[in-house]
Amino acid sequence: MSKLMTFAGTVLKNLASKPVTTQYPDVPKEYPKRTRGHIEIDIEACILCGLCMRNCPPKAIKVDRKEKTWSIDRFDCIQCGYCTIGCPKKCLDIVPGYQTPSKEKSVETIKKPEEEKTEKPAK
Repeated sequence: MSKLMTFAGTVLKNLASKPVTTQYPDVPKEYPKRTRGHIEIDIEACILCGLCMRNCPPKAIKVDRKEKTWSIDRFDCIQCGYCTIGCPKKCLDIVPGYQTPSKEKSVETIKKPEEEKTEKPAK
């Protein structure tokens, strides 16, 4: 009988307390501080200097000045943040959250948009 009373106390306590799990689809996931996420780039601010490529330990980042592209192999990236520290324009950030899983290993390539040339008005 005493075991039944202990069980009843636990049941009543659980009925009165809020759930331990989150309602994921309805409530967005909150990532703890210092969570490693994934690298995002503001390509318009990037000057394609290549410092991020040189600072990347696994060589997951490739910068091609001639083609004006910035590429990252998300599978090889270890989210260490060295690329964000070395960027002179601070156009790289580590964003909390995870990458969407993929069945295949792929390289994400971002092309820098062409700058519009403004002609000086004639006097």
